[in-house]
Amino acid sequence: MAQYTLTTPLTSEDTRQLKAGDTVLLNGTIFTARDAAHKRLVELLEKGEELPFDIEGSVIYFVGPTPPKPGDPIGSAGPTTSYRMDSYSPTMLRYGSKGMIGKGKRNQVVKDACKEYDGIYFGATGGAGALLGKKITSAEVIAYPELGPEAVRKITVKDFPVTVINDTYGNDLYQMGREQFEVKD
Repeated sequence: MAQYTLTTPLTSEDTRQLKAGDTVLLNGTIFTARDAAHKRLVELLEKGEELPFDIEGSVIYFVGPTPPKPGDPIGSAGPTTSYRMDSYSPTMLRYGSKGMIGKGKRNQVVKDACKEYDGIYFGATGGAGALLGKKITSAEVIAYPELGPEAVRKITVKDFPVTVINDTYGNDLYQMGREQFEVKD
């Protein structure tokens, strides 16, 4: 397992070097979106309309942050459970997104899309939202403000810590870890 520092937007060259279990410090611009926003974004893509951000090489963080304290760009920003985006993530990858950040396992269709489109599913540590929020240096709502915490935000991250869960080769860190400790007859 290796450690990398990457800056967004990500390329296929970036994602192909990563393997399940690697740790990454992300820098640059990423976007926040949860299920309600994903539904709208995928509808735009399927109609051939533009998104409120450049999807090419983008990383989408599944988060609904809390309001910021005075002087802070954002409040607590812990990952949300990712399976709620499983029906949308393959489309986002097909149109050029390269990374997703959340918590929990993904379905086989998402894993297959990661292989086909050089995508990565990163895990962020659940329960560490206050600490993760400190790695966000700016945040701006860019779409769907009526969704409140689930609005699409453009955020800037500095050394944002994530772990590769699903890589471009079909590996799944959760499955690998489980297999390592299963009792064999």
